[in-house]
Amino acid sequence: MGEDAESPKINHTFLRDYVTEADVISTVEFNHTGDLLATGDKGGRVVIFQREIETGDSGEYNVYSTFQSHEPDFDYLKSLEIEEKINKIKWLPQQNAAHFLLSTNDKTVKLWKVSERDKRPEGYNLKDEEGRLKDVSTITSLQVPVLKPTDLMVEVRPRRVFANGHTYHINSISVNSDGETYLSADDLRINMWHLGITDRSFNIVDIKPVNMEDLTEVITAAEFHPQHCHLFVYSSSKGTLRLCDMRASALCDRHTKSFEEPEDLGSRSFFSEIISSVSDVKFSHSGRYLLTRDYLTAKVWDLNMDKGPVETYQVHEYLRSKLCSLYENDCIFDKFECVWNSTDSVIMTGAYNSFFRMFDRETGRGVTLEAWRESSKPRAVLRTRRVYTGGKRRRGDVGVNSLDFTKKILHMAWHPSENIIAIAATNNLYIFQDRVNPETQAQ
Repeated sequence: MGEDAESPKINHTFLRDYVTEADVISTVEFNHTGDLLATGDKGGRVVIFQREIETGDSGEYNVYSTFQSHEPDFDYLKSLEIEEKINKIKWLPQQNAAHFLLSTNDKTVKLWKVSERDKRPEGYNLKDEEGRLKDVSTITSLQVPVLKPTDLMVEVRPRRVFANGHTYHINSISVNSDGETYLSADDLRINMWHLGITDRSFNIVDIKPVNMEDLTEVITAAEFHPQHCHLFVYSSSKGTLRLCDMRASALCDRHTKSFEEPEDLGSRSFFSEIISSVSDVKFSHSGRYLLTRDYLTAKVWDLNMDKGPVETYQVHEYLRSKLCSLYENDCIFDKFECVWNSTDSVIMTGAYNSFFRMFDRETGRGVTLEAWRESSKPRAVLRTRRVYTGGKRRRGDVGVNSLDFTKKILHMAWHPSENIIAIAATNNLYIFQDRVNPETQAQ
């Protein structure tokens, strides 16, 4: 039968590109072995992917479990809506067959247990097979319940809910190396929690002034040291890093070390403070260095040298001339994350137009890669891209004025021991693997 000329035609391109706000990925995190990968979205959902190793293959990540972590809430005291968006996910070190992870929205942190079950008990004395209570008078003998094989089930259950600890929006959570405590940070305070206690936390940093009109900076990120449980770092909207030692004082308002790049007064502008705000801070796996990201650059700091960064990488310097328009469309306030590879030799961070950047610390060389649908095909090779800023234009170069600022790579993660990366691009999750060095190929 021929197609009816009057029948409506479906715009498949529109349907493919249409994204609901709830589906936008807001955080990505590998567990400590790299076998599990968790993502959180603006709809409050957590999706866990599991790596499946096959013979002759290094394994693909398939959906393992999906659950609703947070629901929209309302603060009646302040008449404020609390979004269900997942701000951060952190895995706890695995102690047994089960996995545990922390997830947080703006106000509440939750501890989840993820476990498998492939057997079910049968033969109860007081219950029938459907779980209904039996009439006691009908029971004439006792039997021992037995476990029988059943289809594999993944169970996700909430174990703890850590609420009422923050007045302002939570931006960071970090699990301590002692495996018993974690910190949560909002704009003005950092609290430390014990994983077994939900009704109280200890305030370890408080930068709230007596008069809020005197407020000059806010906390943007915080993280525990990977080896020393008494050390943690937090960053501020002024571009300052403060290393704190809990052995010196219970309240760490006085930092042990402060890291800040000297300001160039000659190049100061209206946007200087905005673009110097640190959006993310990460300890290296060795614990010796800090990696930070501000709007235009990524910086590496040595804990033994507090006078300035030891390495500075220009992520998209070509945007400096467009700060005015980026301010008008609010893109200048985007918070890009940054990550280390497993050996601390390469760093990665995001950009616009579905681009993300990698920098080799030994050579200082940077490469721009693109996360797009064509590169997600099996065995496809990631293409290097270049933003044209002047001089000789090469084929495939993208002009600065052609960049799509709605396609931004904000969230990413690097496998803890292998060259596998996870990139979140709006509602898409891309997983790339370095199969044959030095080519990076799509999984």
